[in-house]
Amino acid sequence: MSQINGFTSETRNALPLHVMTREQYAGWRAQQSDALGAWLDAQRFNGSGGSVVLLPGEHGLAGAIVGVGDPGDVYSYAHAPFALPEGTVWTLADALAPEIETLLQLGWGLGSYRFARYRKPNRAPAQLAATPSAEVRDVIAASLRVRDWVNTPTEDMGPQQLEDAARELATAHGAQIEVITGDALLEQNFPSIHAVGRASHRAPRLIVLRWGNPGQPHVALVGKGVCFDTGGLDIKPGDGMRNMKKDMGGAAHALGLAGLIMAQQLPVQLTLLIPAVENAIGPDAFRPGEVIATRKGLSIEIDNTDAEGRVILADALTYASEQQPEIVLDFATLTGAARIALGPDLPALFSNDDTLAQQWLQAGESVRDPVWRMPLWRPYLRYLHSNIADLANAGSRMAGSVTAALYLERFIAEGQTWAHLDVYAWNDGERPGRPAGGEALALRSAWAMLKTRYA
Repeated sequence: MSQINGFTSETRNALPLHVMTREQYAGWRAQQSDALGAWLDAQRFNGSGGSVVLLPGEHGLAGAIVGVGDPGDVYSYAHAPFALPEGTVWTLADALAPEIETLLQLGWGLGSYRFARYRKPNRAPAQLAATPSAEVRDVIAASLRVRDWVNTPTEDMGPQQLEDAARELATAHGAQIEVITGDALLEQNFPSIHAVGRASHRAPRLIVLRWGNPGQPHVALVGKGVCFDTGGLDIKPGDGMRNMKKDMGGAAHALGLAGLIMAQQLPVQLTLLIPAVENAIGPDAFRPGEVIATRKGLSIEIDNTDAEGRVILADALTYASEQQPEIVLDFATLTGAARIALGPDLPALFSNDDTLAQQWLQAGESVRDPVWRMPLWRPYLRYLHSNIADLANAGSRMAGSVTAALYLERFIAEGQTWAHLDVYAWNDGERPGRPAGGEALALRSAWAMLKTRYA
């Protein structure tokens, strides 16, 4: 997994770094010498967001200015590590408010990331002479883990490797772990997880991690762990299958958040559930029209084998509800419909509890890591009607993200507080601090929300 880059405790050769908005720059510029002003004007620098200018000195480089757009957004600072020259070390030239310095450090840590498992990056990031707090480092580390797990191709990130990642977290934080694998899923009544994963040469499994004191509020996290999704017998076209290594993005988010909760010793009892499978094509693949049993006792008619994530989540959510936690949060790269509705950056939030939903929305606004609440419009359950089973796993193309969430809700116990996040877990293109590939979306806001509830 990626190390946190971009920070150093060595200040001996550090250069002064000015961090300012366009408005702050205008006042700073007026106080500079004519020579420096001419230099800045010649480069048409005005302090706008996402900009950097180097300052000259007698013996070469004497400092730099980083232009900031929205000071409350961590990504306003994330361009700096690769916009500043490689090998340089920087120290803040001006005192920043503590909350702004924290955002700078978060943005610097996220902006210094490059996925390097298979190819060495073209260059190293510039270094910030700073010692981030334990929480800042843990938030960065959790975000980078999510990116790494999602970026890793399926041959190196299958069900076994997801289990290995969970075991590594359990060992690091003194958690207990149990894994139910292969036909043992049938023996222990997790038939829907088994049905989806049975065609793969790599056995399906349910990963269960437990941590914390039973006397604390109980939080259950559930993550969709489809390590590769061919679409099954309803096979995806090539362009739709290309990035399906990322279909375990929900599991990556749940694992990353669990690691953050444990590292920060949040006073909760934690249960983490990851149903981990490959949706493969083979002689034993589940078929359209089959009726599959579930742990809850509801029968599912398979309308489409490419709607497999909700099938494995059915058993995991049922099991989570059986533990009677205070809240259940599930994360899943579940529907293209959510992306069409809200785009890649805005995860769709569904919840049966207004207080929980509002806390997450407010946390998202506070830390600039937003979610958008979508309706559990129960009349649309008609789109999941089956003539031979309790419900179908898919149906109409109408309101696809809503019907998927309604399907999941059928496996939540009555009275159980629950939220579901339909997350893309991916950057389609390059932006400062957000390289193309795997991304942690709403992880920081989920953490902020949990801190509000429990810390």
